[in-house]
Amino acid sequence: VLGCLALIGFAAGYTWLMWPHPVSQGARARSRLSFLLFGMLATLALVFSLMDDPAWLWLLIGISAIVGLLLPMRTAFAIIVFLTLFPLGLTVMRQGGITGVDWWWLIALMLLVRGLGLDMIGVARMGTAIRELHTARRALARMKVEEERFRLARDLHDLLGQTLSVITLKSQLARGLITEEPARCAQELAEIEQASREMLREVRRTVAGYRQPTLAHELDGARQLLEAAGIAYDIKQLREELPPALDAVLAWTVREAVTNVIRHSRAQHCLLRLTQGQRRVEVEVLNDTAHTADASEKHTSQGSGLLGLRERVRAEGGTLEASLLTVSGISHFRLRVELPMPCQKEATPLQEEPQ
Repeated sequence: VLGCLALIGFAAGYTWLMWPHPVSQGARARSRLSFLLFGMLATLALVFSLMDDPAWLWLLIGISAIVGLLLPMRTAFAIIVFLTLFPLGLTVMRQGGITGVDWWWLIALMLLVRGLGLDMIGVARMGTAIRELHTARRALARMKVEEERFRLARDLHDLLGQTLSVITLKSQLARGLITEEPARCAQELAEIEQASREMLREVRRTVAGYRQPTLAHELDGARQLLEAAGIAYDIKQLREELPPALDAVLAWTVREAVTNVIRHSRAQHCLLRLTQGQRRVEVEVLNDTAHTADASEKHTSQGSGLLGLRERVRAEGGTLEASLLTVSGISHFRLRVELPMPCQKEATPLQEEPQ
């Protein structure tokens, strides 16, 4: 009766410990109750194994499996070695030597104790690896979401900043022309409507992730914006096309630089120069900064626009410099971006377009 109760208790405890699959649920294997129950089962198996009936030694197979799942790998390995050799030592001691030992039975028992214990160590490690993989995938998914949010915020900032500046300037101009030049006022309002529609289309493309600005388009927009603001400009652009990735980064650079000229300075002249060598392509925007010290600080500060632009440039292996300098005794602000060319090309002549 006592043996039956012990066997039932051992089976119930073993089932409770091993039921949560180690791949999907590993929390129960390291709880305080689990260690307490394991200690009780190990004691029960060892005590009954010391009885005259060698059949109780088969309980060591279950103990070995629990050890492989519950304990750290090195500790589990050492205990499994002990459990494997324990039946050998106990049987030899009971028989008074090796002559009366049933080796087929003993070897089968030892192989099962060792094999199942080592197998459970592998299963436990696989479960840990799978749970860590799931955690890493969730972290990666969160990172992807954050990257997409940053991309959207960066693109919307770069996209809306210049277009809203154009709308603001043309609105101010149209307001002053309502009574004096109604025809021109109507033209300005029509351009405001066109700019608004274009901005709406670009916002939709940006949100969808399809928008990729071009340098030629941004240079045209820069001319329109500088003309609307009454700022004289000198644009020196490239004649040959660039790789799409570099073209897009330079386009964002032109957009951000011209937007800063309009929003953060009272510039009278702006120089926009693009140069291409054998191993690099460079864009430089230089404007006089006739404004207060507070405005100068805003102009050179690392706002969201310049930070986003710096990330774009860094992704292509380039560098960005933004600084104040003095030219002929006049304070100027310079934004310079340099990008490496993917392949060597001959230097491209410049096409000057003064205004």
